[in-house]
Amino acid sequence: MRNYYCMNPIAQVGLDNFSKNYIKTDEITEAEGILVRSASMHEMELPDGLLAVARAGAGVNNIPLEKCAEKGIVVFNTPGANANGVKELVIAGMLLASRDVVSGINWVEENQEDENIAKDAEKAKKKFAGTEVMGKRLGIIGLGAIGVKVANVARHLGMEVLGYDPYVSVDAAWKLSRDVRHVLDVNEIYEQCDYITIHVPLMDSTKNMISAEAISRMKDGVILLNFARDLLVDEEAVLDGITAGKIRRYVSDFPNPVTAGKPGCIVIPHLGASTEESEENCAVMAVRQLQEYLENGNILHSVNFPDCDMGVCTAESRVVIFHKNIANMIAKFSSVLGWNNLNIANMMNKSKGDVAYTMIDLESPVSGSIVNQLKTIDGVFRVRVVK
Repeated sequence: MRNYYCMNPIAQVGLDNFSKNYIKTDEITEAEGILVRSASMHEMELPDGLLAVARAGAGVNNIPLEKCAEKGIVVFNTPGANANGVKELVIAGMLLASRDVVSGINWVEENQEDENIAKDAEKAKKKFAGTEVMGKRLGIIGLGAIGVKVANVARHLGMEVLGYDPYVSVDAAWKLSRDVRHVLDVNEIYEQCDYITIHVPLMDSTKNMISAEAISRMKDGVILLNFARDLLVDEEAVLDGITAGKIRRYVSDFPNPVTAGKPGCIVIPHLGASTEESEENCAVMAVRQLQEYLENGNILHSVNFPDCDMGVCTAESRVVIFHKNIANMIAKFSSVLGWNNLNIANMMNKSKGDVAYTMIDLESPVSGSIVNQLKTIDGVFRVRVVK
């Protein structure tokens, strides 16, 4: 039996995908797998028996990735599982900013006791008229699962769409409308677009990428949307841009004291992926990833180790090894197995930055002493027998 632990409430439709060989435990120290959404893991002591963490969502800034990598703990996320929910809210945010719907609704609530509200509304509505998105130019920074969906919907709304992503995947490129213009310089987005939406992960290289300098390059009256991470945008610079008339509206899904209630800001209480469907999709995907790794050693959508998939093990045994991405490691593994008269049936090695992952199918069972020999090789983090 395998134990798993939930650090946050996880949709039951996802947990139902666990086979009868899995038990939900209330003791985190007993868990081989952890399911998490937003709970922070940075201060916790990682159990020695922990093999994997599955984040039911895309962002993983609440998980100590490097610490997990050093202990041979695979961290998964669920890219694309909540993309549709975020996409719909981005489009809603764009329309709310364009037509000033929020201010119009607020006016109605403020004048609800007015017996002549219908007549007075005809006079007041000019302040909230706004503009249409059709024919306007939308710039999308980041063409991942969400960015591609936003781009395609915007094309159907009659918008001209420019997309910037120097690392766009082949899969994303196939899904992207051919009418979207892929630009190679983000400054083209800043200088040419009426609307700009950002969809990139938060890293040291992207923190505050929407800076005062970037804002200065934008068209006057630009509408800026941030449904990715609040720290991607220098929000103090955004407020300055609103005051100066450079930014017409800033729409954010991340409430904080900087922008909450400020003129020109539409701040949503982090609803992007908070649909029933998104939470269920993320839970299902996370559970399946966790099971596939624990049962077969296959890695898909890891953020701290390379993806590596050898399917269901049909050999006598399968050993997986977490190690540094340095020369001669495969030769060392093969030597240990050869000394013990073990014949390799199949092997796969993948690397990601400074770390690597090796899967080896063998024609004979693997003893504990052989595992210990592999563990003593310099540069090895963890050795695990899957079968």
